[in-house]
Amino acid sequence: MKNAIVSIAMGCVLAISASAYAEGDTENTHVASTSQTGADAKHSMSHGEVKKADTAAGKLTIKHGPLENLEMDAMTMVFKVKDPAMLSQVIVGDKIDFVAEEVDGALTVTELHKQ
Repeated sequence: MKNAIVSIAMGCVLAISASAYAEGDTENTHVASTSQTGADAKHSMSHGEVKKADTAAGKLTIKHGPLENLEMDAMTMVFKVKDPAMLSQVIVGDKIDFVAEEVDGALTVTELHKQ
């Protein structure tokens, strides 16, 4: 009887240990997947609509969807542009794909394509 109880207890311990080990592997896989997704998100395009182009200030106002690389929700905001020539490519109302990054503390459009 004593041996049966010890065997049951050991079985439970092994089952819990195996479960915890498997769960730990899943978390590590998830972390690797998340960091790869984060790297992809950094270079992924966001979508938006040009609301204003200020050539004198070198700024673009964009109503945009979520900016995954910056962890920002959809909103309308003003961005600097990396290259002032970008402003001549668009007019108010244009649908665009763009990449925005933080450059020297300012949110900046670093890549821009009309849809």
